[in-house]
Amino acid sequence: MQINVNFLDNLRLEAKFDDFTVIADQPIRYKGDGSAPGPFDYFLASSAMCAAYFVKVYCNARDIPTHNIRLSQNNIVDPNDRYNQIFKIQVELPEDISEKDRQGIIRSIDRCTVKKVVQTGPEFVIEVVENLEEDAQALLMADLDENACTEIPGKDLPLEKTIATMTRLLADMGMKIEITSWRNIVPNAWSLNIRDAASQMCFTNGKGATKEAALASALGEFLERLNFNFFYNDQYFGEEIANSDFVHYPDEQWFQPGQDDSLPEAILDDYTRDIYDPEGELRGSHLFDTNSGRTDRGICSLPFERVSDGETVYFPSNLIENLYLSNGMSAGNTLEEAQVQCLSEIFERAVKRQILEQELVLPDVPEEVLAKYPQIVEGVKGLEEQGYPILVKDASLGGQFPVACITLMNPRTGGVLTSFGGHPNFEVAFERCLTELMQGRSFESLNDVPKPTFESNAVSEPNNFVEHFIDSTGVVSWRFFSDKADYEFCEWDFTHDGEDSNQEEAKTLFGILEAMGKEVYQSVRTELGVPTCRILVPDYSEIYPVEDLIWDNTNKALKFREDILNLHRLDDEQLEALFDRLEESEEDDYTDIITFIGIEFDENTIWGQLTILELKLMICLALGALEDAKELVEMFLQYNDNTLDRSLYYQGMNAALEVVLDEELEYEDFQNSFRRMFGDERMDAVEGSIEGTVRFYGLTETNMQLEGIDKHLRLIDSYKKLHAARAKALSA
Repeated sequence: MQINVNFLDNLRLEAKFDDFTVIADQPIRYKGDGSAPGPFDYFLASSAMCAAYFVKVYCNARDIPTHNIRLSQNNIVDPNDRYNQIFKIQVELPEDISEKDRQGIIRSIDRCTVKKVVQTGPEFVIEVVENLEEDAQALLMADLDENACTEIPGKDLPLEKTIATMTRLLADMGMKIEITSWRNIVPNAWSLNIRDAASQMCFTNGKGATKEAALASALGEFLERLNFNFFYNDQYFGEEIANSDFVHYPDEQWFQPGQDDSLPEAILDDYTRDIYDPEGELRGSHLFDTNSGRTDRGICSLPFERVSDGETVYFPSNLIENLYLSNGMSAGNTLEEAQVQCLSEIFERAVKRQILEQELVLPDVPEEVLAKYPQIVEGVKGLEEQGYPILVKDASLGGQFPVACITLMNPRTGGVLTSFGGHPNFEVAFERCLTELMQGRSFESLNDVPKPTFESNAVSEPNNFVEHFIDSTGVVSWRFFSDKADYEFCEWDFTHDGEDSNQEEAKTLFGILEAMGKEVYQSVRTELGVPTCRILVPDYSEIYPVEDLIWDNTNKALKFREDILNLHRLDDEQLEALFDRLEESEEDDYTDIITFIGIEFDENTIWGQLTILELKLMICLALGALEDAKELVEMFLQYNDNTLDRSLYYQGMNAALEVVLDEELEYEDFQNSFRRMFGDERMDAVEGSIEGTVRFYGLTETNMQLEGIDKHLRLIDSYKKLHAARAKALSA
C-alpha cells in the first residue's frame, strides 16, 4: 500500500491512502496539540483491531453473537529496553460459548496479519528520491532471482524474464505496482492481487502453481487490461481526454450516424450486423462513446482484423465495452502465446456457459489418468483434507474443446464452487482450474458459495453467467452432479511439439472456431512494449446479451452525467426535467450513481452510497414536493442498506414529514422529542431540507471538472499515463 504523508500545522501529520485520511499528532507534553493519537498509538491499536477482526470473522461464519465478547490489548514494556515489548491480548468470552469455539477464537486471533508481520520482522528501506511520483519502481517480490530460468508449459520465455520485462514496462509508464495480498492455502495453488499504488481502481489478480507463475500471471493481466482500457471501461475520461486528438487509440475512427439515426455503413459488417441487430432496432445513438461523452464527434470505432480474410472491420468502442467485459484479451511474451491464452479462455467460458445452461453432466477424470499429474493430485488432496469433497471432470464435451473442470463441495453449508480452465495442454488446463478455484479465497470465504438448484431458470438466467464469469460464484444445477454423464471421458491433447508450439496451437484453436462457422475478429496492440491481442467471436464470446445495446447500454450515463455533477447549480425547472428523465428511464431505483454515470466517488461518502432513489428523493425535497418525498423516504427506509447515520437522518425526515403533511398536527408539538431522538444536527438538516434552506444534504458540490472527486481523478491520472504512452508510440 502506498501511504502519502503531508505535514500540517505544528506536529500534526496527515496520511492519505486509498480513499482514507488519518490524522496523527503528539501529546502536549511532547510539544504537540494532543488533537489526535500519535503514530505509535495507531500502531498499537492496529494489532488489537486486527485481532478483533479475525474474531468477528470466525463468529460471523458460525452465527456466534459478538455483543458479549470483549477484547483488550496491553503492551508490557521492558524497563531495560523500551523497544522490547510484549503485546498481551485478552479476550473475554460468554459462558455459553463451547470449548471448541473458544479454541477456534484463540486460533483466529493467532492469524492476525499485524501480529504475523511484526513477528516476522519487516525490513525497512529508507531512501531519497528526486520525485515521488516519478519513482515508479515496482513494489514486487524483493527476493526474485532474475537470473533464474524457470520454464513452464505454454510460455515462450522463463517466468523470471517475463516478470522483469513486464515490471520494467509498467515502471516506464509511471505505474508503481504493489502487491496487496498473497494466498497459498493449498499446495500448488498460489494467487495474489496487484494494483497501481496511485489508483486502487487499477488492479488484477494472478494465479499459478508457484508464486512466480502467479506474479507473471497478474502482471500479464495488468498489461492486457491497460492495452484494452479495461480498467476504465465505463468511466468518464474527463474533459481533457474527451477533447484530445484521440480518446482510446491513435487509429480510432469516428463515424456519424446516418439518416434517422441509422447505423453508419462504415461500422461492422454484414455478419456482425445480423448478430448485433437482428430486429433492426439498433440505432447509431445507442453506440455513442460512454467514456468521452462526445456525441458530436459521432461513434468512436476501433479497427479489428477479420481473421478469415484479413479485412479491417470497425467495431464501436461502446459495443465492445457493453458486451464483452474482459473476455477475449491476453498479453504474452509472443503474439502466438497471447493468442493461445486468449482463445483458451474464450473456449473455457463458452463451454462453461453451455454446460451450465444446458445442465450437462460431465464425466469424471479416471484416477489412473489423474495420477499422471501429481501436482494436481496434491492440490486436490489438500482441499479434501480440509473437508471439501472435490470432483475432477473432463469438460471437453467429448474431446471437442480444450476445457477442464474442478468442482468443490462444502458439506458445512451445502454450497458448491465450480471452476473451469482452458488450455491445449491437458495438465495446464486442470492446473488453471485448481488455481482459479482458490484464487484470492480463504477457507472462510468458501462458506459463502451458493447452493445448487433444480430450478433451471435460475441457472440459465443471464446474470448467473455473469456471476460465473466474475468469480465463479454463480448457481449450478443439481443435475450437474448426476453419475450419468452426457459424454464419454476423453484424455484430449491439443498441443504441438517444437519451438513453434504456440503458433501451431493457435492455428488449431482458430481452426475449431472456423469449423463451427464462427467469424473471428482480432485486434493486436504492441504500443506498450508487450504483444497483446483482443479477440471477438460474435455470437459466442459475449458475456452480456446483445439486447443490452438497446435496453441496458452504459451510455445512458450521457443523458444524466452533466446534470447530476452540476446538481447544486440546477434551477427548479432543470431539476424537474432531471426528475422526469429519471422516471422515464425506468432505471432500477436501487442502481448506485457510481455505476449509473460512470464516476468513481469515494464509497465512504454520501455520493458513494447514493442511489437513483435517494437522488429523486433529494430532488423532491429541493422542489418542495413533500408528498412525493414522503413516499420515496418510505421506500428508502424499507429497502435501505445505507449507513446507520444516513438511515437515522431519513427516519427523522419520515417522522417530520408525517407531522408536516398532517393538517391536524403541529410540528412544534413534536420538535423537542424529534431532537431528543435524532439529535440537533440531524434535525437541523431535516427541517432545513423541508423548508428549502438546505439542499441535497450530505452531497458536496462538484462539477464536470470532477472537483473534489479524488478517487476518479486518480483513475484519470492513471489513464493519462497510458494515453501519453500511446501518443509517444505514435510519434516514434
